[in-house]
Amino acid sequence: MAIPHRASRPGLLSTSVGSHRDSFGITEWSLLSAIALIWGSSFLFMTVGLEAFKPGVITLARVGLGAATLALFPRARASVDRADLPRVLLLGLIWTGIPLTIFPIAQQWIDSSVAGMLNGALPVASAVWAIILLKALPRWRQALGIALGFAGIIAISIPELADSSATALGTALVLVAVLLYGLSTNLTVPLQQKYGALPVLFRAQLAALVFVTPYGLLQIPDSTWSIKAAAAMVPLGVLGTAIAFVLMATLVGRAGATRGSIAIYFVPIVAIALGVVVLDERIELIAILGMVLVLAGAWFASRKEV
Repeated sequence: MAIPHRASRPGLLSTSVGSHRDSFGITEWSLLSAIALIWGSSFLFMTVGLEAFKPGVITLARVGLGAATLALFPRARASVDRADLPRVLLLGLIWTGIPLTIFPIAQQWIDSSVAGMLNGALPVASAVWAIILLKALPRWRQALGIALGFAGIIAISIPELADSSATALGTALVLVAVLLYGLSTNLTVPLQQKYGALPVLFRAQLAALVFVTPYGLLQIPDSTWSIKAAAAMVPLGVLGTAIAFVLMATLVGRAGATRGSIAIYFVPIVAIALGVVVLDERIELIAILGMVLVLAGAWFASRKEV
């Protein structure tokens, strides 16, 4: 008598390819643009928050606001199989809880320009994790696009890096966060494809909230009250922690972790544009060259996977 075959469950660390392997269309470019616009301003809001709040308070505020925002969507409360909950909870720790705790701490010892450049390594980290988990190399177009994009990030950062300061500890903390982000984008792909972004991220951010609450409460007495800093937490939590994560999960579910993560390459471009428009800053020639490289890299990475 033949024994029925039971489909094996995916491991705790697993990923899959994107559901949309053709060239990016309007949906993918729209998701990418919205992510870049929201996260491009996050470092600014974080800097404003640090004027009054300790890092743990900032993380607690943004994760709490993020989870509360997602709770407003009925779809977020849709069921998730019990077998997948460990991966969802792990995602909450490594995509939200730990990195969002790390970044405000690191920005005490590292300039935002350095943090932005290091954060730009996310597509590289995502590609490395995808190679490990899928046991396959990215297509040549995607590999070339990632390389060009990261070269562009370095070029964009050069003018500010010349006057920046960074400690080894601050740099190491950001790199740890980026490695966790790269793993997170890969773990998100099959979960998003199975359940959609909202149910996964709502549970993930609740897990992150449990993780960050003790540290945040401990740092409240050492913080001061500021309306300006408190106001900065609203877009940081509602947009940067709730909406942008949903959009990013949707993008990587469609395009895969490697291609979807190129959205991060556009974050410094948005930050520079805000500096020019709001603060009347100058753009260096090498930064313009960097933007061209980023656009070229994004074009190659967004092509059909063949």
